[in-house]
Amino acid sequence: MAISQVLCTSFKKELLEATHNFGSHGFKIALYTDAATLNADTTVYSTDNEVSGTGYSAGGEVITATTVSSGDGVGFVNFSNATWASSSFTARGALIYNTSASNKAVMTLDFGDNKTSNNSTFTVAMPADTSTTALIRIT
Repeated sequence: MAISQVLCTSFKKELLEATHNFGSHGFKIALYTDAATLNADTTVYSTDNEVSGTGYSAGGEVITATTVSSGDGVGFVNFSNATWASSSFTARGALIYNTSASNKAVMTLDFGDNKTSNNSTFTVAMPADTSTTALIRIT
C-alpha cells in the first residue's frame, strides 16, 4: 500500500464542473494507517484503513477552507489546522474531502512516515496560506 501527496484527479475534473465551492462547502480531513492506498486515483472518502483509536472518530475532523485568493499569477486556497486532543493512534497520511459534495476527495496527504500520538494532541498543521505554499494552488 502507498500514500502519495497529490490533488486527486477526480477533484481536478470536478473543479471544472463546479462541484466544489470553497466559499460555502464543508470539508473534513480523515487520517489513515500505512496500510491505506491514497493517491491521485482516490475519488471519495472511505473507511478502509482509516485510523482508529482513542480520541479519533471515523470521518476525521472538520476543517475550514480559507478565503480563495490570488497573487503572483496563482489562485490558491488552504485549510485550517486539524487537531485531535487526548488521542492515542498512529497515522501515515490523510484525505481531505468535501462533505457537501457526497464526500468527494480533494487531496491526499503523505506524512512521510508514521506519526504517533500517545495520550497527547495530534495536529495536522497546514502550510502558510500563500501563493507558494497553500495546499491547493492553480498556476
